[in-house]
Amino acid sequence: MLTAARASGGKDECQVQLTGIEREYWMGTEIGRLLVGGYGFRGTVTAGDGSNQTGGKMGAGYVNLRKQRKRQQRKVGREEEGSSSNRLKLPAFVLALRGTPVTNPMCYLCDNQALLKAVKRWVGGGIKTTLVGAPDADILLEAIEELPKRTTAGAATFLVKVKAHRGEPANEEADIQADKAISGKDVPTEWHDRTNQFSHGKSLAGKEVQ
Repeated sequence: MLTAARASGGKDECQVQLTGIEREYWMGTEIGRLLVGGYGFRGTVTAGDGSNQTGGKMGAGYVNLRKQRKRQQRKVGREEEGSSSNRLKLPAFVLALRGTPVTNPMCYLCDNQALLKAVKRWVGGGIKTTLVGAPDADILLEAIEELPKRTTAGAATFLVKVKAHRGEPANEEADIQADKAISGKDVPTEWHDRTNQFSHGKSLAGKEVQ
């Protein structure tokens, strides 16, 4: 492992190489040691993240660690209503679902427990599960529509929680994509329809609205 680390030549930590001498190093990291999912997963390995900046601007991005490191970003709309953890993270998951064929098993790596809980609620939830009152229903709806398609096609989907800010390359690269989504001039915006969650001229996040 030490030899593999030295062989990297100090290059960007986000460059994962799973062939040759570096394989042993990366397979020894937190993600590499996962029994289900991780760098050794026999399918598509993706990672996503969201970001917000001063002024409420939000962005999300994901990276496919297998397919020539495919990347995609989106600005996240409805900033006038404020942001939340899921508002930042859900779009990245949706982008990963869009970018992965429904017939391909997918492992999605993220650093947010709330996202996993939001999606898990719809696994076997039955007819009583509803989006009524869900603050980010506009994004969650697309995710829960895509997941059954993958199940029908026989492709498993694993969501795996990884620790944030620990230098894990998948998580770090996803974070970079989220930041680029905000700063990129040509990055399109999605999920910008407003809700009716206002009170006395303010959103539930306490921001003034027009």
